[in-house]
Amino acid sequence: YVVENARRQLQLEPSRVRQRTVERLDRAEIERLIQSAYGAQSKYGLMIKTLFFSGARVQEFAHIKVEDLHLDSDPPQIHITHAKGQVSRYVPILPTLAQELRTHLQGRTQGYLYESNRHTRYSVRGIQDIVKESAVAAGITKRVYPHLLRHSIATILLDSGEVPIDQVQKFLGHLQLSTTQIYAQTSVRALGENYVRALGPTTS
Repeated sequence: YVVENARRQLQLEPSRVRQRTVERLDRAEIERLIQSAYGAQSKYGLMIKTLFFSGARVQEFAHIKVEDLHLDSDPPQIHITHAKGQVSRYVPILPTLAQELRTHLQGRTQGYLYESNRHTRYSVRGIQDIVKESAVAAGITKRVYPHLLRHSIATILLDSGEVPIDQVQKFLGHLQLSTTQIYAQTSVRALGENYVRALGPTTS
């Protein structure tokens, strides 16, 4: 209301153009972020790695329980049950991550996947702080937050050319393909940047 009232007083027209690209981290930055988190605490490293490779929203991630893991499936999967729009989904994860999760659980068969010292789930704010602090320690100058990891894996999957956009849509839990297409726009932008970098003049 306040923004709308100020806009009217200043006779400003609202923007009709929706942003068609999103920020992301590249693979090297993701690796630095994860290694930085491992350096602070091994659990933090595994948390950020799981958050990235699952593509989960931070609210979904905080509610993942041990019972939602299907580590012996082929490929291993996580059942995202606390999903936006109440539409649950299964997402694949790498076998190497599944093995790390087995080690992390040490035989535990119930409760939240990542628990605080009080055996409660991490808050969204707590996860945000872990990601932010790990990024600062890694020397990443971009503003890094959990949803940026979701942006990053989406565009990396599309950049690879191996995962069709409808499968990325299913992975992310988007109800509309148009939402996923924003990442496709970012993927094209990244292609252009890489193209120029590869073919542009060298400094030598």
